[in-house]
Amino acid sequence: MKFVEDALTISGIVRDWRKKGETIGFVPTMGWFHEGHLALMKESIKKADRTVVSLFVNPRQFGPHEDLDNYPQDHHRDSALAEGIGVDVLFTPTLETMYPKGYQTNITVQQLSRGLCGASRPVHFDGVATVVTKLFNLVQPDIAVFGEKDYQQLALIRQLTKDLNFNIEIIGHPIVREVDGLAMSSRNKYLDKQERKNVLCLFQAIEYAKKRVGESENGVRTPELIAELLSIIQSAQGCVADYISIVDKTTLTPTEIAGPGNVLALAVFVNNKVRLIDNTKL
Repeated sequence: MKFVEDALTISGIVRDWRKKGETIGFVPTMGWFHEGHLALMKESIKKADRTVVSLFVNPRQFGPHEDLDNYPQDHHRDSALAEGIGVDVLFTPTLETMYPKGYQTNITVQQLSRGLCGASRPVHFDGVATVVTKLFNLVQPDIAVFGEKDYQQLALIRQLTKDLNFNIEIIGHPIVREVDGLAMSSRNKYLDKQERKNVLCLFQAIEYAKKRVGESENGVRTPELIAELLSIIQSAQGCVADYISIVDKTTLTPTEIAGPGNVLALAVFVNNKVRLIDNTKL
């Protein structure tokens, strides 16, 4: 596996692959790899001749008082994991590479960045859209793999790809969960043993909603279901809902009736120190 930091080198490697007629897969990450990340990489390796994984903790998607300074990082560990499954290039650009002195361009996906996580993290999705656009331009992939755990992000990336005419197939990979149902996340590292147990309320709420909608012939009134899910979240010590929303799977607009095909999306704060998200298609 090659390790690359600068833009010219990654562009040159990609150009050489293109000359050989090889297809390129891409997985953008912020590091601290877990089985969820590795599943995305394996999907890319399966579908493309070459795979590039980027590792860059993007400051532009963190708002004030968020966990940028404490975000878990271990490049040596991550490198070993990526190399172990057959990644071709680990691209770890510096801050200066991504945002050189005088940088002043921002990418905004206007509608899909609102609501859900965008409501409490107003700068987040502009940061995501901007860094992904830059990475797409540098890596020039044929496919890019994103996890469905960040459902709003995935929808936004698909819209961005369409709007900016990137000739890239965006692949959404199903959520990878722990044995007890908790969605894998780099931020799970922040949880102590009791918090880890309490935050299972996220998965419990999801399972309850799927069962509730599945047993209803005509769906469930959204306010009614949200109130029931809020009760599940509030019953877990230290857990406070940031939002619980039931939305259209494409437009992410709220629905009046929770029925098959809609998406339930949730975000929960754990003891005011960790924010975790999850979702499911009903």
